[in-house]
Amino acid sequence: MELYSPKDSVKLIKNRIGNVGVTALLTTLAVGILTHMPALVSEIPNHDGLQSMYFDQNMITSGRWFLGLACGISSYYFIPWLTGILSLIYLGIAAVILVKLLDIKNSLVAGLTGALLVTFPVIASDFAYVFTMDGYMLGVLLSILSVYLVKAHKWGFLLGGIALSFSMGIYQAYLPLAIVLSMYMVMVRLFAPGEGTVTKRITDSLKYLYMGVIGAGLYYLLLNILLKIQGKELDTYQGIDSLGTAGGFDLINTLRSMVSDFVTFSIKGNVLFTNALTLALFLCFMAVSVIAFTALIIKRKYYRNPWFYIALAVFAIALPFAFNVIFVISPEVNYHLLMRYQWVLIYIMGLSIADRAINAYSFGNMKNGLLWAVLLAGALSSFCFALQDNIAYSNLNKKYEKTYAYTVRLLDRMETTEGYYPGIPVYMIGVIGDKNYPVTDITGPVTESMIGLNGDFLIYRPENYALFFKYYLGTEVNFVDIDEYQYYYEDWYQEMPAFPLEGSVVIRDGIMIVKTENKNE
Repeated sequence: MELYSPKDSVKLIKNRIGNVGVTALLTTLAVGILTHMPALVSEIPNHDGLQSMYFDQNMITSGRWFLGLACGISSYYFIPWLTGILSLIYLGIAAVILVKLLDIKNSLVAGLTGALLVTFPVIASDFAYVFTMDGYMLGVLLSILSVYLVKAHKWGFLLGGIALSFSMGIYQAYLPLAIVLSMYMVMVRLFAPGEGTVTKRITDSLKYLYMGVIGAGLYYLLLNILLKIQGKELDTYQGIDSLGTAGGFDLINTLRSMVSDFVTFSIKGNVLFTNALTLALFLCFMAVSVIAFTALIIKRKYYRNPWFYIALAVFAIALPFAFNVIFVISPEVNYHLLMRYQWVLIYIMGLSIADRAINAYSFGNMKNGLLWAVLLAGALSSFCFALQDNIAYSNLNKKYEKTYAYTVRLLDRMETTEGYYPGIPVYMIGVIGDKNYPVTDITGPVTESMIGLNGDFLIYRPENYALFFKYYLGTEVNFVDIDEYQYYYEDWYQEMPAFPLEGSVVIRDGIMIVKTENKNE
Protein backbone atom coordinates (compact mmCIF):
# COMPACT_ATOMS: atom_id res chain seq x y z
CA MET A 1 0.00 0.00 0.00
CA GLU A 2 1.53 3.29 -1.12
CA LEU A 3 1.97 6.01 1.47
CA TYR A 4 1.20 9.40 -0.06
CA SER A 5 2.83 12.67 0.97
CA PRO A 6 0.60 15.26 2.70
CA LYS A 7 0.49 17.33 -0.50
CA ASP A 8 -0.45 14.34 -2.65
CA SER A 9 -3.02 13.26 -0.06
CA VAL A 10 -4.74 16.64 -0.29
CA LYS A 11 -4.77 16.37 -4.10
CA LEU A 12 -6.18 12.85 -3.89
CA ILE A 13 -8.97 13.94 -1.55
CA LYS A 14 -9.77 16.92 -3.77
CA ASN A 15 -9.95 14.69 -6.85
CA ARG A 16 -12.18 12.21 -5.05
CA ILE A 17 -14.73 14.77 -3.90
CA GLY A 18 -14.45 16.89 -7.07
CA ASN A 19 -15.13 20.59 -7.57
CA VAL A 20 -18.74 20.14 -6.51
CA GLY A 21 -17.69 18.65 -3.17
CA VAL A 22 -15.04 21.32 -2.61
CA THR A 23 -17.63 24.03 -3.25
CA ALA A 24 -20.06 22.44 -0.80
CA LEU A 25 -17.36 22.16 1.88
CA LEU A 26 -15.99 25.69 1.53
CA THR A 27 -19.45 27.27 1.30
CA THR A 28 -20.59 25.46 4.43
CA LEU A 29 -17.54 26.63 6.36
CA ALA A 30 -17.63 30.23 5.07
CA VAL A 31 -21.37 30.75 5.48
CA GLY A 32 -21.31 28.92 8.80
CA ILE A 33 -18.61 31.16 10.25
CA LEU A 34 -20.28 34.33 8.97
CA THR A 35 -23.71 33.29 10.26
CA HIS A 36 -22.75 31.87 13.62
CA MET A 37 -19.86 34.15 14.53
CA PRO A 38 -21.76 35.63 17.53
CA ALA A 39 -22.02 32.18 19.08
CA LEU A 40 -18.43 31.26 18.23
CA VAL A 41 -16.76 34.26 19.87
CA SER A 42 -18.90 34.60 23.00
CA GLU A 43 -19.24 32.44 26.07
CA ILE A 44 -22.90 33.04 26.74
CA PRO A 45 -24.62 29.91 28.06
CA ASN A 46 -28.27 29.02 27.93
CA HIS A 47 -30.06 27.59 30.96
CA ASP A 48 -28.61 24.09 30.42
CA GLY A 49 -25.19 25.55 29.68
CA LEU A 50 -24.97 26.84 33.24
CA GLN A 51 -24.63 23.28 34.50
CA SER A 52 -22.39 22.20 31.62
CA MET A 53 -19.29 24.32 32.16
CA TYR A 54 -17.69 20.91 32.57
CA PHE A 55 -19.83 17.93 31.58
CA ASP A 56 -18.59 14.48 30.62
CA GLN A 57 -21.71 13.94 28.46
CA ASN A 58 -22.34 10.49 29.91
CA MET A 59 -26.01 10.38 28.95
CA ILE A 60 -26.41 6.65 28.52
CA THR A 61 -29.59 6.74 30.62
CA SER A 62 -31.07 8.86 27.79
CA GLY A 63 -29.95 6.27 25.25
CA ARG A 64 -27.00 8.41 24.06
CA TRP A 65 -24.21 5.92 24.70
CA PHE A 66 -21.75 7.40 22.16
CA LEU A 67 -22.27 11.08 23.02
CA GLY A 68 -19.51 11.19 25.63
CA LEU A 69 -16.86 9.94 23.21
CA ALA A 70 -18.17 12.17 20.40
CA CYS A 71 -17.91 15.29 22.57
CA GLY A 72 -14.64 14.23 24.19
CA ILE A 73 -12.68 15.31 21.11
CA SER A 74 -13.10 18.96 22.17
CA SER A 75 -12.78 18.19 25.90
CA TYR A 76 -15.71 18.44 28.27
CA TYR A 77 -15.21 22.13 29.06
CA PHE A 78 -17.41 24.94 27.78
CA ILE A 79 -15.29 26.21 24.83
CA PRO A 80 -17.70 27.65 22.25
CA TRP A 81 -15.21 28.55 19.52
CA LEU A 82 -13.66 25.07 19.50
CA THR A 83 -16.87 23.07 19.65
CA GLY A 84 -18.39 25.48 17.12
CA ILE A 85 -15.57 25.14 14.59
CA LEU A 86 -15.58 21.35 14.96
CA SER A 87 -19.33 21.38 14.40
CA LEU A 88 -18.96 23.40 11.21
CA ILE A 89 -16.26 21.03 9.96
CA TYR A 90 -18.56 18.06 10.58
CA LEU A 91 -21.37 19.86 8.75
CA GLY A 92 -19.01 20.70 5.89
CA ILE A 93 -18.06 17.03 5.50
CA ALA A 94 -21.75 16.13 5.73
CA ALA A 95 -22.47 18.59 2.89
CA VAL A 96 -19.78 16.93 0.75
CA ILE A 97 -21.27 13.49 1.37
CA LEU A 98 -24.77 14.81 0.73
CA VAL A 99 -23.99 16.29 -2.68
CA LYS A 100 -22.22 13.04 -3.61
CA LEU A 101 -25.20 11.03 -2.40
CA LEU A 102 -27.69 13.16 -4.32
CA ASP A 103 -25.37 13.27 -7.35
CA ILE A 104 -25.57 17.05 -7.56
CA LYS A 105 -23.65 18.20 -10.63
CA ASN A 106 -23.86 21.97 -10.48
CA SER A 107 -21.32 23.61 -8.17
CA LEU A 108 -23.63 26.54 -7.42
CA VAL A 109 -26.40 24.18 -6.33
CA ALA A 110 -23.86 22.28 -4.23
CA GLY A 111 -22.86 25.53 -2.53
CA LEU A 112 -26.51 26.30 -1.80
CA THR A 113 -26.87 22.84 -0.26
CA GLY A 114 -24.11 23.64 2.21
CA ALA A 115 -25.47 27.12 2.89
CA LEU A 116 -28.95 25.82 3.71
CA LEU A 117 -27.57 23.03 5.88
CA VAL A 118 -25.59 25.45 8.01
CA THR A 119 -28.09 28.33 8.27
CA PHE A 120 -31.25 26.31 8.98
CA PRO A 121 -32.53 27.60 12.36
CA VAL A 122 -32.12 24.23 14.06
CA ILE A 123 -28.36 24.83 13.87
CA ALA A 124 -28.74 28.11 15.78
CA SER A 125 -30.63 26.30 18.54
CA ASP A 126 -27.84 23.72 18.56
CA PHE A 127 -25.36 26.56 19.06
CA ALA A 128 -27.35 27.56 22.15
CA TYR A 129 -26.36 24.11 23.42
CA VAL A 130 -22.81 24.54 22.12
CA PHE A 131 -21.34 22.44 24.95
CA THR A 132 -22.74 19.35 23.20
CA MET A 133 -23.08 20.63 19.64
CA ASP A 134 -19.95 19.06 18.17
CA GLY A 135 -21.20 15.65 19.23
CA TYR A 136 -24.61 16.34 17.72
CA MET A 137 -23.15 17.49 14.40
CA LEU A 138 -21.03 14.33 14.27
CA GLY A 139 -24.35 12.50 14.69
CA VAL A 140 -25.73 14.37 11.66
CA LEU A 141 -22.63 13.45 9.67
CA LEU A 142 -22.90 9.75 10.58
CA SER A 143 -26.62 9.69 9.74
CA ILE A 144 -26.02 11.09 6.24
CA LEU A 145 -22.94 8.85 5.82
CA SER A 146 -25.02 5.76 6.60
CA VAL A 147 -27.21 6.41 3.54
CA TYR A 148 -24.26 7.25 1.30
CA LEU A 149 -22.48 4.00 2.17
CA VAL A 150 -25.48 2.00 0.92
CA LYS A 151 -25.25 3.72 -2.43
CA ALA A 152 -21.46 3.69 -2.73
CA HIS A 153 -20.62 0.06 -1.86
CA LYS A 154 -22.04 -3.37 -2.63
CA TRP A 155 -22.09 -4.31 1.05
CA GLY A 156 -22.51 -0.75 2.18
CA PHE A 157 -25.69 -1.53 4.05
CA LEU A 158 -23.54 -3.28 6.67
CA LEU A 159 -21.19 -0.32 7.10
CA GLY A 160 -24.15 2.05 6.86
CA GLY A 161 -25.91 0.17 9.64
CA ILE A 162 -22.87 0.60 11.88
CA ALA A 163 -22.70 4.34 11.09
CA LEU A 164 -26.41 4.73 11.81
CA SER A 165 -26.14 2.94 15.14
CA PHE A 166 -23.39 5.33 16.27
CA SER A 167 -25.43 8.30 15.05
CA MET A 168 -28.36 7.15 17.16
CA GLY A 169 -25.92 6.54 20.02
CA ILE A 170 -25.18 10.27 19.88
CA TYR A 171 -28.78 11.46 19.45
CA GLN A 172 -31.73 9.35 18.35
CA ALA A 173 -33.33 12.40 16.77
CA TYR A 174 -31.11 12.06 13.67
CA LEU A 175 -32.69 8.76 12.63
CA PRO A 176 -35.33 10.60 10.53
CA LEU A 177 -32.53 12.18 8.47
CA ALA A 178 -31.42 8.74 7.36
CA ILE A 179 -34.97 7.51 6.78
CA VAL A 180 -36.10 10.45 4.64
CA LEU A 181 -32.87 10.41 2.62
CA SER A 182 -33.21 6.65 2.12
CA MET A 183 -36.78 7.07 0.87
CA TYR A 184 -35.65 9.74 -1.55
CA MET A 185 -32.78 7.61 -2.81
CA VAL A 186 -35.16 4.69 -3.37
CA MET A 187 -37.31 6.92 -5.56
CA VAL A 188 -34.23 8.08 -7.49
CA ARG A 189 -32.97 4.49 -7.87
CA LEU A 190 -36.29 3.10 -9.05
CA PHE A 191 -36.67 5.64 -11.84
CA ALA A 192 -33.07 6.37 -12.78
CA PRO A 193 -32.74 6.09 -16.57
CA GLY A 194 -30.87 3.06 -17.91
CA GLU A 195 -29.60 1.56 -14.65
CA GLY A 196 -30.38 -2.16 -14.62
CA THR A 197 -33.51 -4.25 -14.57
CA VAL A 198 -36.51 -3.54 -12.39
CA THR A 199 -35.62 -6.52 -10.22
CA LYS A 200 -32.11 -5.21 -9.60
CA ARG A 201 -33.42 -1.76 -8.79
CA ILE A 202 -35.80 -3.18 -6.23
CA THR A 203 -33.05 -5.38 -4.77
CA ASP A 204 -30.73 -2.39 -4.49
CA SER A 205 -33.47 -0.29 -2.93
CA LEU A 206 -34.09 -2.89 -0.23
CA LYS A 207 -30.53 -2.38 0.98
CA TYR A 208 -31.61 0.91 2.53
CA LEU A 209 -34.13 -1.03 4.59
CA TYR A 210 -31.47 -3.55 5.61
CA MET A 211 -29.23 -0.68 6.69
CA GLY A 212 -31.96 0.79 8.87
CA VAL A 213 -32.78 -2.53 10.52
CA ILE A 214 -29.11 -3.28 11.19
CA GLY A 215 -28.51 0.23 12.52
CA ALA A 216 -31.48 0.26 14.89
CA GLY A 217 -30.80 -3.29 16.06
CA LEU A 218 -27.10 -2.66 16.72
CA TYR A 219 -27.90 0.59 18.51
CA TYR A 220 -30.35 -1.15 20.84
CA LEU A 221 -27.98 -4.09 21.43
CA LEU A 222 -25.03 -1.86 22.34
CA LEU A 223 -27.26 0.32 24.51
CA ASN A 224 -28.38 -2.64 26.61
CA ILE A 225 -24.85 -4.03 26.89
CA LEU A 226 -23.47 -0.68 28.08
CA LEU A 227 -26.38 -0.17 30.49
CA LYS A 228 -25.59 -3.56 32.02
CA ILE A 229 -21.88 -2.76 32.27
CA GLN A 230 -22.56 0.58 34.00
CA GLY A 231 -25.38 -0.84 36.12
CA LYS A 232 -27.88 1.79 34.95
CA GLU A 233 -31.40 1.93 33.55
CA LEU A 234 -33.04 4.18 30.97
CA ASP A 235 -34.38 7.43 32.38
CA THR A 236 -38.00 8.54 32.18
CA TYR A 237 -36.89 11.77 30.45
CA GLN A 238 -38.71 12.23 27.11
CA GLY A 239 -40.25 8.77 27.61
CA ILE A 240 -36.98 7.10 26.59
CA ASP A 241 -37.57 4.31 29.14
CA SER A 242 -40.28 2.95 26.80
CA LEU A 243 -37.64 2.27 24.13
CA GLY A 244 -37.87 -1.29 22.88
CA THR A 245 -41.15 -2.01 24.65
CA ALA A 246 -44.73 -1.99 23.47
CA GLY A 247 -46.12 -0.80 26.77
CA GLY A 248 -48.76 1.89 26.31
CA PHE A 249 -48.17 2.07 22.56
CA ASP A 250 -51.32 3.10 20.69
CA LEU A 251 -50.71 2.64 16.97
CA ILE A 252 -53.68 4.62 15.70
CA ASN A 253 -53.10 7.61 17.99
CA THR A 254 -49.37 7.54 17.26
CA LEU A 255 -49.94 7.60 13.50
CA ARG A 256 -52.45 10.41 13.92
CA SER A 257 -49.97 12.38 16.03
CA MET A 258 -47.23 11.88 13.44
CA VAL A 259 -49.34 13.32 10.63
CA SER A 260 -50.82 16.10 12.76
CA ASP A 261 -47.42 17.21 14.04
CA PHE A 262 -45.88 17.17 10.56
CA VAL A 263 -48.59 19.45 9.20
CA THR A 264 -48.74 21.68 12.27
CA PHE A 265 -44.99 22.22 12.55
CA SER A 266 -44.55 22.76 8.81
CA ILE A 267 -47.22 25.48 8.84
CA LYS A 268 -46.99 26.95 12.34
CA GLY A 269 -43.55 25.90 13.53
CA ASN A 270 -42.09 29.36 12.89
CA VAL A 271 -39.04 27.83 11.21
CA LEU A 272 -39.74 27.28 7.52
CA PHE A 273 -41.16 30.81 7.52
CA THR A 274 -41.74 33.46 10.18
CA ASN A 275 -43.66 36.24 8.42
CA ALA A 276 -45.42 37.11 5.18
CA LEU A 277 -42.16 37.82 3.36
CA THR A 278 -40.47 34.54 4.30
CA LEU A 279 -43.73 32.69 3.58
CA ALA A 280 -43.75 34.15 0.07
CA LEU A 281 -40.11 33.14 -0.35
CA PHE A 282 -40.82 29.62 0.88
CA LEU A 283 -43.74 29.31 -1.55
CA CYS A 284 -41.49 30.55 -4.35
CA PHE A 285 -38.91 27.91 -3.52
CA MET A 286 -41.59 25.22 -3.47
CA ALA A 287 -42.96 26.51 -6.78
CA VAL A 288 -39.50 26.34 -8.35
CA SER A 289 -39.12 22.78 -7.07
CA VAL A 290 -42.49 21.77 -8.51
CA ILE A 291 -41.68 23.37 -11.88
CA ALA A 292 -38.32 21.59 -11.93
CA PHE A 293 -39.98 18.31 -11.03
CA THR A 294 -42.55 18.76 -13.79
CA ALA A 295 -39.82 19.57 -16.30
CA LEU A 296 -37.93 16.44 -15.22
CA ILE A 297 -41.05 14.27 -15.56
CA ILE A 298 -41.59 15.57 -19.08
CA LYS A 299 -37.95 15.22 -20.10
CA ARG A 300 -37.58 11.67 -18.71
CA LYS A 301 -41.12 10.71 -19.82
CA TYR A 302 -42.00 9.44 -16.34
CA TYR A 303 -45.63 10.30 -17.06
CA ARG A 304 -45.82 7.22 -19.29
CA ASN A 305 -45.00 4.86 -16.42
CA PRO A 306 -48.00 4.03 -14.15
CA TRP A 307 -45.63 2.75 -11.47
CA PHE A 308 -44.21 6.24 -11.15
CA TYR A 309 -47.53 7.58 -9.88
CA ILE A 310 -47.93 4.70 -7.43
CA ALA A 311 -44.40 5.16 -6.07
CA LEU A 312 -44.88 8.94 -5.83
CA ALA A 313 -48.13 8.50 -3.90
CA VAL A 314 -46.51 6.03 -1.49
CA PHE A 315 -43.59 8.41 -0.98
CA ALA A 316 -45.90 11.38 -0.27
CA ILE A 317 -48.04 9.37 2.17
CA ALA A 318 -45.04 7.92 3.98
CA LEU A 319 -43.17 11.21 4.29
CA PRO A 320 -44.92 12.56 7.44
CA PHE A 321 -44.30 9.26 9.22
CA ALA A 322 -40.62 9.26 8.20
CA PHE A 323 -40.19 12.82 9.49
CA ASN A 324 -41.80 11.94 12.82
CA VAL A 325 -40.56 8.41 13.46
CA ILE A 326 -39.33 9.71 16.84
CA PHE A 327 -42.94 9.32 18.06
CA VAL A 328 -42.57 5.57 17.60
CA ILE A 329 -39.30 5.49 19.52
CA SER A 330 -40.61 7.70 22.32
CA PRO A 331 -44.39 8.41 22.22
CA GLU A 332 -44.20 10.86 25.15
CA VAL A 333 -41.49 12.98 23.58
CA ASN A 334 -41.43 16.77 23.90
CA TYR A 335 -40.63 17.40 20.25
CA HIS A 336 -38.52 20.57 20.40
CA LEU A 337 -36.52 22.24 17.64
CA LEU A 338 -33.23 20.40 18.25
CA MET A 339 -34.99 17.23 17.11
CA ARG A 340 -36.31 18.66 13.85
CA TYR A 341 -33.25 19.05 11.64
CA GLN A 342 -34.81 16.70 9.07
CA TRP A 343 -37.07 19.56 7.95
CA VAL A 344 -34.06 21.02 6.13
CA LEU A 345 -34.44 18.10 3.70
CA ILE A 346 -37.52 19.82 2.27
CA TYR A 347 -35.09 22.36 0.84
CA ILE A 348 -32.34 19.85 0.05
CA MET A 349 -34.66 17.54 -1.87
CA GLY A 350 -35.97 20.56 -3.77
CA LEU A 351 -32.39 21.49 -4.72
CA SER A 352 -31.67 17.92 -5.80
CA ILE A 353 -34.74 17.79 -8.03
CA ALA A 354 -33.86 21.16 -9.54
CA ASP A 355 -30.30 20.04 -10.20
CA ARG A 356 -31.50 16.89 -11.95
CA ALA A 357 -33.89 18.92 -14.08
CA ILE A 358 -31.16 21.44 -14.95
CA ASN A 359 -28.85 18.62 -16.05
CA ALA A 360 -31.60 16.91 -18.03
CA TYR A 361 -31.70 19.91 -20.39
CA SER A 362 -28.41 20.40 -22.19
CA PHE A 363 -29.08 24.00 -23.21
CA GLY A 364 -31.76 26.65 -23.73
CA ASN A 365 -34.02 28.88 -21.71
CA MET A 366 -35.43 26.04 -19.62
CA LYS A 367 -31.98 25.13 -18.25
CA ASN A 368 -30.91 28.73 -17.62
CA GLY A 369 -34.28 29.75 -16.22
CA LEU A 370 -34.37 26.86 -13.76
CA LEU A 371 -30.82 27.57 -12.64
CA TRP A 372 -31.50 31.26 -12.01
CA ALA A 373 -34.76 30.50 -10.20
CA VAL A 374 -33.30 27.89 -7.87
CA LEU A 375 -30.22 30.00 -7.12
CA LEU A 376 -32.27 33.06 -6.22
CA ALA A 377 -34.86 31.17 -4.18
CA GLY A 378 -32.24 29.09 -2.39
CA ALA A 379 -29.84 31.96 -1.68
CA LEU A 380 -32.60 34.23 -0.36
CA SER A 381 -33.95 31.40 1.81
CA SER A 382 -30.50 30.83 3.29
CA PHE A 383 -30.10 34.57 3.89
CA CYS A 384 -33.43 34.74 5.73
CA PHE A 385 -32.44 31.77 7.87
CA ALA A 386 -29.16 33.52 8.70
CA LEU A 387 -31.12 36.62 9.73
CA GLN A 388 -33.35 34.53 11.97
CA ASP A 389 -30.30 32.90 13.55
CA ASN A 390 -28.71 36.25 14.35
CA ILE A 391 -31.91 37.71 15.74
CA ALA A 392 -31.94 34.73 18.07
CA TYR A 393 -28.29 35.23 19.04
CA SER A 394 -29.05 38.86 19.81
CA ASN A 395 -31.81 37.77 22.14
CA LEU A 396 -29.54 35.22 23.84
CA ASN A 397 -27.07 38.03 24.58
CA LYS A 398 -29.86 40.16 26.01
CA LYS A 399 -31.06 37.21 28.11
CA TYR A 400 -27.60 37.00 29.64
CA GLU A 401 -27.40 40.75 30.27
CA LYS A 402 -30.83 40.84 31.90
CA THR A 403 -30.03 37.78 33.99
CA TYR A 404 -26.72 39.31 35.09
CA ALA A 405 -28.38 42.57 36.09
CA TYR A 406 -31.15 40.73 37.95
CA THR A 407 -28.83 38.41 39.89
CA VAL A 408 -26.48 41.27 40.86
CA ARG A 409 -29.43 43.12 42.39
CA LEU A 410 -30.68 39.97 44.09
CA LEU A 411 -27.29 39.07 45.54
CA ASP A 412 -26.82 42.65 46.75
CA ARG A 413 -30.19 42.52 48.51
CA MET A 414 -29.22 39.24 50.17
CA GLU A 415 -25.80 40.50 51.31
CA THR A 416 -27.19 43.78 52.70
CA THR A 417 -29.96 42.11 54.68
CA GLU A 418 -29.34 42.50 58.41
CA GLY A 419 -28.00 39.27 59.85
CA TYR A 420 -26.36 38.07 56.65
CA TYR A 421 -22.96 36.40 56.83
CA PRO A 422 -21.00 34.42 54.21
CA GLY A 423 -22.23 30.84 54.14
CA ILE A 424 -25.61 31.54 55.71
CA PRO A 425 -28.12 28.82 54.74
CA VAL A 426 -30.43 30.16 52.03
CA TYR A 427 -33.90 28.85 51.24
CA MET A 428 -35.02 29.96 47.79
CA ILE A 429 -37.76 28.51 45.64
CA GLY A 430 -39.11 29.75 42.34
CA VAL A 431 -37.54 31.43 39.35
CA ILE A 432 -38.31 34.97 38.12
CA GLY A 433 -41.82 36.29 38.57
CA ASP A 434 -43.60 37.45 35.44
CA LYS A 435 -45.60 40.00 37.40
CA ASN A 436 -42.57 41.78 38.82
CA TYR A 437 -40.49 41.34 35.67
CA PRO A 438 -42.83 41.32 32.66
CA VAL A 439 -41.67 40.08 29.27
CA THR A 440 -39.37 42.51 27.49
CA ASP A 441 -38.21 40.21 24.68
CA ILE A 442 -39.15 41.74 21.30
CA THR A 443 -37.95 38.77 19.21
CA GLY A 444 -40.78 36.42 20.15
CA PRO A 445 -42.43 36.36 16.71
CA VAL A 446 -39.12 35.11 15.27
CA THR A 447 -37.61 33.05 18.10
CA GLU A 448 -40.59 31.50 19.88
CA SER A 449 -39.79 28.00 18.56
CA MET A 450 -36.02 28.29 18.95
CA ILE A 451 -35.35 26.39 22.15
CA GLY A 452 -32.42 27.76 24.13
CA LEU A 453 -32.60 31.15 22.41
CA ASN A 454 -36.09 32.42 23.22
CA GLY A 455 -37.45 34.12 26.31
CA ASP A 456 -36.14 36.76 28.71
CA PHE A 457 -33.86 35.13 31.29
CA LEU A 458 -31.44 32.24 31.69
CA ILE A 459 -33.04 31.28 35.00
CA TYR A 460 -35.59 28.53 34.40
CA ARG A 461 -35.01 26.37 37.47
CA PRO A 462 -34.10 27.29 41.07
CA GLU A 463 -30.72 25.52 40.74
CA ASN A 464 -29.81 27.90 37.90
CA TYR A 465 -29.35 30.62 40.53
CA ALA A 466 -26.56 28.76 42.29
CA LEU A 467 -24.75 28.12 39.02
CA PHE A 468 -25.05 31.70 37.78
CA PHE A 469 -23.86 33.05 41.14
CA LYS A 470 -20.87 30.71 41.00
CA TYR A 471 -19.72 31.13 37.41
CA TYR A 472 -20.65 34.73 36.65
CA LEU A 473 -20.76 36.54 40.02
CA GLY A 474 -17.88 34.65 41.60
CA THR A 475 -19.64 33.61 44.79
CA GLU A 476 -21.12 30.43 46.20
CA VAL A 477 -24.42 30.56 48.03
CA ASN A 478 -25.24 27.90 50.62
CA PHE A 479 -28.63 26.83 49.30
CA VAL A 480 -30.47 24.39 51.53
CA ASP A 481 -32.44 21.42 50.25
CA ILE A 482 -35.94 22.81 49.89
CA ASP A 483 -37.41 19.35 50.47
CA GLU A 484 -36.09 19.42 54.04
CA TYR A 485 -38.10 22.54 54.84
CA GLN A 486 -41.78 23.23 54.36
CA TYR A 487 -41.70 27.01 54.36
CA TYR A 488 -43.50 27.14 51.04
CA TYR A 489 -46.69 25.93 52.68
CA GLU A 490 -46.53 28.31 55.63
CA ASP A 491 -48.97 31.20 55.67
CA TRP A 492 -46.23 33.72 56.41
CA TYR A 493 -44.30 32.57 53.34
CA GLN A 494 -47.36 32.80 51.12
CA GLU A 495 -47.91 36.37 52.30
CA MET A 496 -44.33 37.42 51.55
CA PRO A 497 -43.92 39.71 48.52
CA ALA A 498 -41.68 38.59 45.67
CA PHE A 499 -38.37 40.21 44.78
CA PRO A 500 -37.66 43.10 44.21
CA LEU A 501 -40.30 44.28 46.69
CA GLU A 502 -39.32 45.07 50.28
CA GLY A 503 -39.72 42.05 52.52
CA SER A 504 -38.85 39.51 49.82
CA VAL A 505 -35.63 38.60 51.66
CA VAL A 506 -35.86 37.81 55.38
CA ILE A 507 -33.94 35.77 57.95
CA ARG A 508 -35.96 33.35 60.05
CA ASP A 509 -34.57 30.81 62.50
CA GLY A 510 -31.05 31.40 61.18
CA ILE A 511 -32.04 30.72 57.56
CA MET A 512 -32.30 33.37 54.87
CA ILE A 513 -35.62 33.10 53.05
CA VAL A 514 -35.66 34.49 49.50
CA LYS A 515 -38.87 34.66 47.51
CA THR A 516 -38.47 35.41 43.81
CA GLU A 517 -41.99 34.84 42.45
CA ASN A 518 -45.58 34.71 43.63
CA LYS A 519 -47.29 31.55 42.50
CA ASN A 520 -50.67 32.95 43.50
CA GLU A 521 -50.52 35.93 41.14
